[in-house]
Amino acid sequence: MIKYKLICKDCNTKFDSWFASSSEYEKLKKRKLLTCNSCNSLKVEKTLMAPQLINNKIEFETKLNTTKHLKIKKTIKNYQKFIKDNFQYVGDNFAYEARSIHYNNKKKSKGIYGSATKQDLKELKDEGIEAQMIPWIEDKDN
Repeated sequence: MIKYKLICKDCNTKFDSWFASSSEYEKLKKRKLLTCNSCNSLKVEKTLMAPQLINNKIEFETKLNTTKHLKIKKTIKNYQKFIKDNFQYVGDNFAYEARSIHYNNKKKSKGIYGSATKQDLKELKDEGIEAQMIPWIEDKDN
């Protein structure tokens, strides 16, 4: 099957039509069986068209991007597992707990992780408290 964009030379109506092959279009044109669907004129011609090609490069790039995405996701998940196993979760109290550890030299604690706003992180940095933001992927295994 092939699709052609057609135009009526009388009323300038443009429309699409499907044909079994390009030779089928020529047969119908020769027999005067092609008519405009608006004005029934026989002056119907093909317009210029760009061929639609299947691009294996795009499919390959999409697959490659998906593979890269899965690899990055796996790396992030591994970091998350390490953090969960080796650090204490403090939830939304991250900024408070980071300050407590920093300013209270007696308080010995393993590393912490949790949630903080960008403003909290900026303030911690201004106070000389080291903190990092990392991407976090929520577990959705139900």
